[in-house]
Amino acid sequence: MISKNYKFEKKWRKRKVKEYSKGIYVKFKPEEVEILHNRMKEAGVQNMSAYIRKMALNGYVIIPEWPDLNQVISLHSRISNNLNQYARKANETGKLYEEDIAEIKQMHNEQTKFLKKTLEAVMYLYEEDSKKKK
Repeated sequence: MISKNYKFEKKWRKRKVKEYSKGIYVKFKPEEVEILHNRMKEAGVQNMSAYIRKMALNGYVIIPEWPDLNQVISLHSRISNNLNQYARKANETGKLYEEDIAEIKQMHNEQTKFLKKTLEAVMYLYEEDSKKKK
């Protein structure tokens, strides 16, 4: 199935290709390739070109750990599941209980709190990166 944003995605890919227009060919020994794959896996990176580029230019790859983001994802999943259960119950009985609504609100507030903390961390990293580039 073709994406609704196919034309945009196609333009974006072309722009990315133009951005990295200078190719460098490098050969590795088989054991070096295995080490490279292991380090990429440890870093959680799948794009070999991006990994090699970061290592060559910066000497390191930052692996962000986002416990707050994981918490947001978990809460979102739980909220979605609860909403489905409440919707089923409301459809079957024709009633929605105040305790159910209070629980949804409490979980939503928790999710909002963790999402805010995560976004603040992302903004901090962005600002620090911007300072380094100046």
